[in-house]
Amino acid sequence: MLPVSMVGRAGELAELDRTWSTVVADRRRSPAVAVVTGGAGVGKSLLLAAALDGFMPHPEVILSGTARLHSPAPYDWLAAVLSGRDTSRLDLPADALAWLAQQPTAPRERYAPGTLLRLAVRTVRMLVGAGPAVLVVEDLHALDPASLNLIGELATAADLPALLMVATQPAAHAVAPELTGRTLARLCGVRGAVRQHLGPLRQAEVAEVLTQVYADTAPDPRLVHRVWQHTGGNPYALTELLAAHAGQPPEALLAPPSLVPPSAPFLVPPSSPSAGLPSVGVSPSAGSPSVGAGWAELTGREVEVLDCLVAGMSNKQVARALGISVRTVTVHVSNLLRKTGSASRTEVALWAVRQRRAAPTPADY
Repeated sequence: MLPVSMVGRAGELAELDRTWSTVVADRRRSPAVAVVTGGAGVGKSLLLAAALDGFMPHPEVILSGTARLHSPAPYDWLAAVLSGRDTSRLDLPADALAWLAQQPTAPRERYAPGTLLRLAVRTVRMLVGAGPAVLVVEDLHALDPASLNLIGELATAADLPALLMVATQPAAHAVAPELTGRTLARLCGVRGAVRQHLGPLRQAEVAEVLTQVYADTAPDPRLVHRVWQHTGGNPYALTELLAAHAGQPPEALLAPPSLVPPSAPFLVPPSSPSAGLPSVGVSPSAGSPSVGAGWAELTGREVEVLDCLVAGMSNKQVARALGISVRTVTVHVSNLLRKTGSASRTEVALWAVRQRRAAPTPADY
């Protein structure tokens, strides 16, 4: 039986596994390419992680990187790959390597863009070595132009025995839409490239998830239909809904939200899919980043993450406190910044403090 997170994705997992097998068996000298597209919350990163975990033999080298949450900088992907690695043995100019790694002490850029790109490709080639390796690119749509050019070059690079796996939202949602579109076209144009698009779960797949979660008890078809409608079949929305009602019977999934206590006044906006259900509103205070942005729609897990941010925790500390991965924390922080209109972790923490100060007392309900 597939784990809950992979329900509806068996075909995609099998295809990625076959692609890895060709890299291992053929010992190809140029990368195989797999591109996974889809909207937010459909499980692109989870799919890549599950595929990577199941690859046999396990990759000798895994290079994984993603974009910054905000303010993308040149070569973000490579900087993420290099973070925490011992690069002392890489036969590269120290100043160029420091610049590509975005080290605080890096000198001012003095290389031409084309030279830096060649050095970036060379860096990856040296890290991969004899391979076989897996190169993981998460959130291609959020990458900076230099990283996009690098990923395009890696897809056709010689002497690079690797599987290049890319997860991205459509180019229209990208930081650099035109360049992202060209990069995707270049990736998909590689001979034998695997192209997968993840959409929402079907109603039968939502039923399978509920059956697993509720101890192999077949759920009422009417409940399945309403949960499917409520979440739009989005795996992330479904996971959040299940987490919010953990330990309760399936029928609780359809219960309207209870009044939000003053300690956590994060509300469903009137325009949300849950409009019409009972809720309590708190107007943003003057000077709050969310002024003019409407109500903030935060999930239960996002509220927990926000509490940790207010306490000054790092992503790793939040992950340990809540029992989730650092990557998941990063996604929640990104959603918090977007939903509250904040530009930084500090700003969203201040937003939370202001909201709680403005919360009505129980007598106001």
